[in-house]
Amino acid sequence: MFKVCRKWKNMAFPAFFPAFLLFLCASFCGCGKEPDAEDGRAFEIYYLNKEETAISSETIYLEEEMTQEEQIGALLSALQAAPEDVSLKATVGSAFQINRYRVDESQLDVDVDESYRKLSATTEVLVRAALVRTLVQADGINHVLMTVGGQSLTDNSGAAVGPMTADTFIDNAGDAINPYELVTLKLYFSNKTGDRLVETTRTLEYNSNISVERLVVDCLVNGPDTDQAFPTINPDTRVLGVTTRDGICYVNFDETFLTQIYNVTPDVVIYSIANSLAELTNVNKVQISIDGRTDLIFRETFNLANLYERNLELVGDAPEETTEEVTQ
Repeated sequence: MFKVCRKWKNMAFPAFFPAFLLFLCASFCGCGKEPDAEDGRAFEIYYLNKEETAISSETIYLEEEMTQEEQIGALLSALQAAPEDVSLKATVGSAFQINRYRVDESQLDVDVDESYRKLSATTEVLVRAALVRTLVQADGINHVLMTVGGQSLTDNSGAAVGPMTADTFIDNAGDAINPYELVTLKLYFSNKTGDRLVETTRTLEYNSNISVERLVVDCLVNGPDTDQAFPTINPDTRVLGVTTRDGICYVNFDETFLTQIYNVTPDVVIYSIANSLAELTNVNKVQISIDGRTDLIFRETFNLANLYERNLELVGDAPEETTEEVTQ
């Protein structure tokens, strides 16, 4: 039997210091000698690579006598520590923090701070996989449930992510959790004056655990990668969900989307999104919602209950006006 902790454990570093010392002693015992199986029980700690395109693991050794609570503490501390391989980086600590955790029978509940929501969709999948695959190794832990600021964690479609196991993250032809593909996207941003669209092309690798539609929206929020185009969406906007059904792509933003910080016209904003998504073969129309609501008028012009199709008339320079000579 293992001790079951039903109270939240805060992750302030001082409270974690004893477990962290145990981790250091177990991992680096022998005055710099490489640890072996005789030093204790082996655990795999999963880290992200520097490019945030894959995860890899390093082995640490913990004392056989450690309790479940001590194991969890040591594993969480290891996820925050710098890995030995300089091509890898700590999973936790720089981009977000763990607030607290608790054990509920065989499930470990982990709450992270709001900074977690700022992770890109591709990085978030890898971070989640690294956390889950590391923590389910603790004695008696079969599932990990993650929350953000006490609220449910949602996936790229806006659906709540439930309890996860190591098998949640499917191996792909032996390339565990790293099924990256190359894609070329056609994205539409603003021109310098904010009244026309500029067509751009971007080629990048993406994690096929997320949809290309979500990748397009993330790229639009992050802004262009060229000085020949300008952003259309407030960069603090959070993407709550992107789903496609029957040729219609439904994009759900938080209310920050309504706060316009760039000098761009409302039609440039709307068709930046609609045109970029309509470049995908499976998307014909786009509907935009705010916190799930479509009963809103965007900047007193665009009814979000409507579906928007590609509009190429806004792309490029405005057509020159022609003057016809009138004969009396």
